[in-house]
Amino acid sequence: MKKFKIILIAVVLLLVLVVILQNTDPVNTKFLFWSFPLPRALLLFLTFMFGFIAGLLAVIRFERKTEKKPETVAGREKS
Repeated sequence: MKKFKIILIAVVLLLVLVVILQNTDPVNTKFLFWSFPLPRALLLFLTFMFGFIAGLLAVIRFERKTEKKPETVAGREKS
């Protein structure tokens, strides 16, 4: 199962790399009050990294939330 996860992650990262490398045209990017040109590859990479980090933080928060809850039996804390 661990090998499968590693292979799956490698395939996804390879696909992301291929998409990024095929999109090198500059695009005009608007962020809040600023507008600036960026290579599409960089914009895609930054978007991917932002999503990856957001997902990682969500998982960490979820794991901490489930860790802190004490076990209960019929609505009362287990002694």
